[in-house]
Amino acid sequence: MINKSFWHDKRVFLTGHTGFKGSWLSLWLSMLGARVTGYALAANTTPSLFELARVEHVIHQSVLGDINDLANLELAMQQARPDIVIHMAAQALVRDSYVNPLETYQTNVMGTANVLECVRRTPSAKAVVVVTTDKCYENKEWCWGYRENDTLGGYDPYSNSKACAELVVSSYRQSFLQNEGIAVATVRAGNVIGGGDWARDRIVPDCLRAIEAEQVISIRSPQAIRPWQHVLEPLNGYLMLAERLYKIGNEWAEGWNFGPNDCDVRTVGELVRRLGEKLNFSYAFNPVDELHEAQCLRLDSSKAKSRLKWEPKMNFVEALDWIVDWYNAYQDKQNMQEFAYEQIRCFMKK
Repeated sequence: MINKSFWHDKRVFLTGHTGFKGSWLSLWLSMLGARVTGYALAANTTPSLFELARVEHVIHQSVLGDINDLANLELAMQQARPDIVIHMAAQALVRDSYVNPLETYQTNVMGTANVLECVRRTPSAKAVVVVTTDKCYENKEWCWGYRENDTLGGYDPYSNSKACAELVVSSYRQSFLQNEGIAVATVRAGNVIGGGDWARDRIVPDCLRAIEAEQVISIRSPQAIRPWQHVLEPLNGYLMLAERLYKIGNEWAEGWNFGPNDCDVRTVGELVRRLGEKLNFSYAFNPVDELHEAQCLRLDSSKAKSRLKWEPKMNFVEALDWIVDWYNAYQDKQNMQEFAYEQIRCFMKK
């Protein structure tokens, strides 16, 4: 459970605050009374949750910058004097990583090293949460969930770069940070869905774009199995873990999975069918093998459930209902900042 009083006036440096997950976390931290400094490139979708929910107006400072620019990143972090750093900025799309592999490695590997190097040079920082992915494991297409001690790997450049980022964090932790009293952990979420996501090549945004264009959406991997979860689920875990890192330290400085319950691990096809029923759009299953993608992916979150007392609060159907509610509110031109706050408040009451 999140301790509201802990976050009041905490200085948080959040990379990637203009993205989908980063915008939701910025809003949540603002509700908790944290002083958030965001550092990221400009939002790269139109529309974007960052702009719709007016995120810039509810956080302490929004700095536009690239994590590959070490000097600018260091200046922004030292001026923010953070207690806690949460690193979300990344090249986060599998298919883009095939098109721009070097950019993917530069951002996800060296960008992470830059963030940790800046943490070393920022005396105020005590806790760091680095967001990687459920795809950082060597995928063996087995039917049970990957655990935190399973082998890291990654076939495509995105997944592999995130496994590399995990190794960078481990090295910085052991070589520098733990000796300086800075606790750093990595977090690996499932396939995150929710309102306000307009990224390319993600299944829910693709469905919503098809609705608006009045087109039939073509699904390339309907049998692929993924650990779907509402965006607020892993963010809840990140906040709970950050508090432990800050208060207790290196006892919590390791890798953590935050995925859905096994019963909510579903195929791409089922997600599309259920969303199609709720929003009345047409789809076609058109399997193609142009690029390799894992067919079966599950996460074992037993450690987070046991040690952190974190639990998923929503099931698969509820997560889709919340997406539909968001989309309808957006279509009705409601105040999306207030709507986002209301969804966060409802989630926290669960």
